[in-house]
Amino acid sequence: MAPHVAIVFFSAYGHISQLVEEEARGIREAGGNVTIYKIEGTPETVGAQYEVLTDPSTLEKYDGFLFGIPTRYGNWPAQFKTFWDKTGGQWQNGSFWGKYAGAFVSTGTPGGGQESTIISAMSTFVHHGMIFVPLGYKTVFGTLADLTEVRGGSPWGAGTFAGPDGSRQPSQKELSLAYEQGKAFWTTNNKQEAVGGGAPVTEPSQSTTQAPKQQTSTEPQHKEEHDKSGPCGLPVKCTIS
Repeated sequence: MAPHVAIVFFSAYGHISQLVEEEARGIREAGGNVTIYKIEGTPETVGAQYEVLTDPSTLEKYDGFLFGIPTRYGNWPAQFKTFWDKTGGQWQNGSFWGKYAGAFVSTGTPGGGQESTIISAMSTFVHHGMIFVPLGYKTVFGTLADLTEVRGGSPWGAGTFAGPDGSRQPSQKELSLAYEQGKAFWTTNNKQEAVGGGAPVTEPSQSTTQAPKQQTSTEPQHKEEHDKSGPCGLPVKCTIS
C-alpha cells in the first residue's frame, strides 16, 4: 500500500496555507496520498475546508508528516506547541517512531527564522524518533541558487516571507519550492515502503556470497612480514607522516 502523508499546519494570515496547497499538489502528482489538518487556533477563514486536529492519536495512522510552521522568534508558534504538549502518549508508546517528517515555514523577514525554525523543530522530531527529511538542493538547486529576487526557502524546507505587516504573499518561486518539497518528500516515503517499510535488511547467507579469496602459493610470501614492518607495529600502509 502506498504511504499516506499528513500535512499539519497553523496559519494566522494564510501564507502557510498557500504553501500547504502546493505541498499537497506535489504529493498527489507524484502519485501519493495526502490528508491535510490545521491546528487548533487557526482562523476559521483560513483553510476552512480542512479538519481541525484536536487529538494527536489521529496522526498515528499516517506514514509521514509535513508540518507548516509560521515562525515565532525562530520556533513553533504557541498553538503548535500546545498541540505537541499533548503528545505524551505518542512519545511514550513510540507512535511516531521511525516515521518521516519535514517542515516548511513562513517568516516576516529574511532573518526571521527560515532555517532556525526548522532546526528548533528538530528537537521535537528527535524526541518522537521521527526521521527528518530536508528539502535539500537536488531537485531545487536552480531556485535556491537564484539571487535575482527576494525569496524564502532553504535546503531545510520551503518557505515564504510575509513581511512585517503580513502584506507580502508567496511568490511563484516560493510556491514552486513547496511543490517540489511535497513531491520529493512523498518519493522518499515511497522508497522506504518499497524496501519493506523500515524492516531490517538481512545480510545474504554465506552460500550466496563469494568465498573469501585464499592466498595462493603464487603470491609473494614476504607480503605479511612487509605489512607488519611499519612504525609502532602498524602496517606500512598505515604509516603516519
